[in-house]
Amino acid sequence: MKIVLAPDKFKGSLTGAQVAEALAEGILEVLPDAELVLVPVADGGEGTVSAALGAGFSPRRAAVAGPTGQTLTAEFAVSAGPEGRRTAVIEMAAASGLDVLPAGVRDARGATSLGTGQLIRAALDAGCREIVLGVGGSACTDGGAGMLAGLGARFTDDAGRDLPLGGAALARIAEADLSGLDARLDRARLVLAADVDNPLLGAEGAAAVFGPQKGASPSDVVELDAALARFAAVLGQAMGPVAAAAKDLPGAGAAGGVGYAALALGATRRRGIDVVVEFTGLRERLAGADLVVTGEGSLDAQSLSGKAPIGVAKEATAQGIPVVAVCGRSQLANAASAGFRSVHALTGLEPDVETCIREASALLRRIGIDLAASIVDLENSKEPVT
Repeated sequence: MKIVLAPDKFKGSLTGAQVAEALAEGILEVLPDAELVLVPVADGGEGTVSAALGAGFSPRRAAVAGPTGQTLTAEFAVSAGPEGRRTAVIEMAAASGLDVLPAGVRDARGATSLGTGQLIRAALDAGCREIVLGVGGSACTDGGAGMLAGLGARFTDDAGRDLPLGGAALARIAEADLSGLDARLDRARLVLAADVDNPLLGAEGAAAVFGPQKGASPSDVVELDAALARFAAVLGQAMGPVAAAAKDLPGAGAAGGVGYAALALGATRRRGIDVVVEFTGLRERLAGADLVVTGEGSLDAQSLSGKAPIGVAKEATAQGIPVVAVCGRSQLANAASAGFRSVHALTGLEPDVETCIREASALLRRIGIDLAASIVDLENSKEPVT
């Protein structure tokens, strides 16, 4: 029997690889001869680099500026192959994310995406000419100005002084000097892995929708939206029609407007899970499977909008393979409508959420045992062919 284990992370508890390993331990206790294929996945946000490493990419590290300018070490993944044909997978969250804020203090006005640009440059230095940028979990609302600065751009005020980092300072931008942009970008393919459809500006834009999650007050949202509008006007004039139109494209508002800067550079926007399915080879590795197990920390209405487990379920269903889901907790009204034969939540074994987070590995192992036992029961209940 072939079983593919393709879970996303359980945020705050286990990586996707650790979830798969815990399930595998339980399954093998009951079905020691089962062929298990572990393919941890992600939706383009946190966990995407881990999924790439699980698919055989090599880890690389770079010292970059964190969201408030502090130096930190961020990991990214690089595929094998000759220089110039390698692919890099980068998580914006590793350099410019909420989880790497000093002491967790949020700064929507001042946080920067500078380190994300520095990570892209490190990928170019590593000989990569395709760069997948996953943009979930960002701490900034700077329109990607920091990212562009990390790639060599310069932004100045009326007096010709360099602007401070962060979105609020963009209210004073007078000129965008792009002469220093890394020339290797012209020969690189940039993929924006983003599921959100928001434009850069307005009521559905980066500041209004995502700013409050990053610590923005109502007055900060108004200030940041106006600053982003000024930035887009100046950058559009400097870069031309593609950049001028990018502010209105779906996904421009992703990650505090980093989506806008990426699109202005000519990035192709794709759903995160679609990108992950490709570089993990998930579609090919599903071939011949009898069962697929996927999941994430919380299955809810948000999961239905393109999260990794739904993407895995669609791929498996297209090949006629049954899918079950595991999760920390489930708030799905109808598992079947999401593509799952069944859903197995840690809270079904242990009602205390904190205990589930702390003991997720042991609980997932128990779920693996239960899943394997149910397979054995099903096989034993089949009537013999006469």
